[in-house]
Amino acid sequence: MKILLTGANGYIGMRLLPLLLEEGHQVVCSVRNANRLSIAEDLKQKIEIVEIDFLEEVEPNKLPKDIDAAYYLIHSMSASTDDFDEKEEQSAKNFNTYLQHTQYKQVIYLGGIANEKNLSKHLRSRKNVEETLRSGNAQLTVLRAAIIVGSGSASFEIIRDLCEKLPVMITPKWVKTRCQPIAIRDVLGYLTGVLGNEKAYGESFDIGGPDILSYKEMMLGYAKCRNLSIAIIDVPFMSPKLSSYWLYFVTSTSYKLALNLVDSMRVEVISKDTRLQEMLDIQPVSYTKAIDLAFKKIKQNQVVSSWKDSMVSGRFKKELKKYVEVPDQGCLKDKQTVQLKNPEKALENIWSIGGNRGWYYGNWLWKIRGYLDKLFGGVGLRRGRTHPNKIYEGDSLDFWRVILADKNEKRLLLFAEMRVPGEAWLEFEIDANNVLHQTATFRPRGLTGRLYWYTMLPFHYFIFAGMINRIAESTYEIEE
Repeated sequence: MKILLTGANGYIGMRLLPLLLEEGHQVVCSVRNANRLSIAEDLKQKIEIVEIDFLEEVEPNKLPKDIDAAYYLIHSMSASTDDFDEKEEQSAKNFNTYLQHTQYKQVIYLGGIANEKNLSKHLRSRKNVEETLRSGNAQLTVLRAAIIVGSGSASFEIIRDLCEKLPVMITPKWVKTRCQPIAIRDVLGYLTGVLGNEKAYGESFDIGGPDILSYKEMMLGYAKCRNLSIAIIDVPFMSPKLSSYWLYFVTSTSYKLALNLVDSMRVEVISKDTRLQEMLDIQPVSYTKAIDLAFKKIKQNQVVSSWKDSMVSGRFKKELKKYVEVPDQGCLKDKQTVQLKNPEKALENIWSIGGNRGWYYGNWLWKIRGYLDKLFGGVGLRRGRTHPNKIYEGDSLDFWRVILADKNEKRLLLFAEMRVPGEAWLEFEIDANNVLHQTATFRPRGLTGRLYWYTMLPFHYFIFAGMINRIAESTYEIEE
């Protein structure tokens, strides 16, 4: 079959893609920016890529006519707190318009469990998207899930942040709300199992794991799996807004996502049927088993995708390619060079920068900068990186975004998503003479931007000089 995969660079899409290829399907990946599809080159050679922004005006003839089925994996919850529901409805309408010129027979949509009368705005929007997609020309199959547990999933990473960092938590009353978490591998099993399955045409299914747990029980269960000792004290007077700020400062989530999540956490999301489980003969794994599987992936450096690499995890919303050409006019720069004795090792050091490895020099200063950034509404350092030594264009890297990562050309270019009065780039390049060039470029915004640069200049002098020298050291060990 020829499959259209929307949201191909999202958390679910990147995990679903290799499974579809393994089953022998032709896959057309729809993304807003082809440079953001962070997959290996051998996979890119097996797929067709089309650039479509489903929030923009429909462009005719963008999709191949011979599409047989499509996955709809698009949502806007992280992008806005006010109008994300309008965006999600418009996106679904445009999707229908694009597909009506193809031969597609089935659309598969991953939504949220919505069995309660009083739904959150997020869950009402997911339900509305169902109805919009149902008005299209093909049979719709809806899979409704609660919290998805897997390495790199937003839910897993938030629970992980809370339990690993806070031995004592004073929590709002929503921690008593029950939900039915499901392992990512079971979600993928359902997504592939309904493809082309006529028994699933025109149907909506709840999917969930075998455990019904409160959020408090989920955190305690995580702590038990990790041999952590935590205490959770829930109080009735913490407002949704205060809860959102609490999640934002303690975890790596954005404030917009935190606010929408807190709104949804007051609603129970529990499956009402097991029809699909029986139809596909899938035995969902337990919550503790899902955590165990997630950590096996993390320990083996096999995390395929992470929500943190999504553009909505930061404040950088423009096209990446606009920033590939680093400006010269009106910019302030710090340039460092060093002759390399071991260019291969230096290149590996560059490709391993950030995350747990740190920034090679003055890591405590980078951490302070991260805390300040978080305090003023930025992304901070908590996003880390998905893989310890692999980088793709579009990945998040602490409070940077990867603009260009070309290991053959030995060039890495980062753009700052931290709160700064201007625009900032950090570039590493090894030339033909094995000289490492490290350039920090800042394009200030007015007088405030220039004052910021010159205030930071003494710190830059030590940090950037120390960083390039540590990168050049072939025997460098991780700084604790």
